[in-house]
Amino acid sequence: MNSSFISVFASMMDAMLDYREALGYFQLTHRANLQAFDRYCVERGVKKPSLTKVLVQSYMNELSTKKRSGEKEKAATLRLFGKYLTAIGKSAYITPDEMFPITKTDSPYIFTDHELAVLFKAIDNYHEYDNDAAAKVFPILFRLIYTCGLRPNEGRELLADKINFDTGEILITKTKRHKERIVVMSDDMLDYCEVYNSECLSKRQKTESPYFFPACDGAPVTNARMNSVLNKCWRLAHPGIDELQSIRVYDFRHRFASAALVRWIDEGKDLYAMLPYLSAYMGHDTLTETAHYIHILPENLVKSAGIDWAAFSDVLPKVTSL
Repeated sequence: MNSSFISVFASMMDAMLDYREALGYFQLTHRANLQAFDRYCVERGVKKPSLTKVLVQSYMNELSTKKRSGEKEKAATLRLFGKYLTAIGKSAYITPDEMFPITKTDSPYIFTDHELAVLFKAIDNYHEYDNDAAAKVFPILFRLIYTCGLRPNEGRELLADKINFDTGEILITKTKRHKERIVVMSDDMLDYCEVYNSECLSKRQKTESPYFFPACDGAPVTNARMNSVLNKCWRLAHPGIDELQSIRVYDFRHRFASAALVRWIDEGKDLYAMLPYLSAYMGHDTLTETAHYIHILPENLVKSAGIDWAAFSDVLPKVTSL
């Protein structure tokens, strides 16, 4: 493939993308952001292939001044490029994280067993309150996200041809960092999906939709609709309560992770040894991402002798919330 870069950094940018592709990432994740910086270098007549502080800051200042879209994403890509150059022995300026801080996310809501039971009962009956035929996808969609620990978009954008109904394996392709992985459904979840697939097949064929959970127009169910339906069901599950905390579809993933950790603690397993398995299954890049879930365990479990805090000292994040 011919390089799409034309600046003095062209070969280095191609090499970085090839390296990341070898690790399992898609090149498209950072290519567009690198191309933007590549064009900037050409326009400014940069002749020396050196990622200096002056060059990086002048580029970021222009993005900020002109309010270019994707400012934080471009900064993250440039930071990654600097780290790559440093790793291969070249001197490079690495953009500090605090230059474009990531917005703090909401604290996760961890469902109790009872809350899950009444919530899924409301989800199963939701189609009685919604005339949209697509409402029938939610009992399966929400169960799949919960039982497989998927990100919401990995569930709603799941392609039908990525499901192996013989083995229960699902190839997750539309991931946060474009790094594919395989998850395996439980036997009962597979049974749910097989029944749903037989009922939904004609609908997908009619709209020519490639998605396993299509809306009426064949497009994937939107994230906004998923969260709207979930909170409607949450309220239906708690009648008479006026001030009810809102929840997110992502909270199913949080519950999956915390439940796995609690189960391993109950089984007396070495949590530090098990953490990489959970990290790989959930599609995390680092153990630090997975270790966040230690902070949302009940206090009595956090104090459990089953957790070797000395072993965790290098991977536990310094913050106390997600």
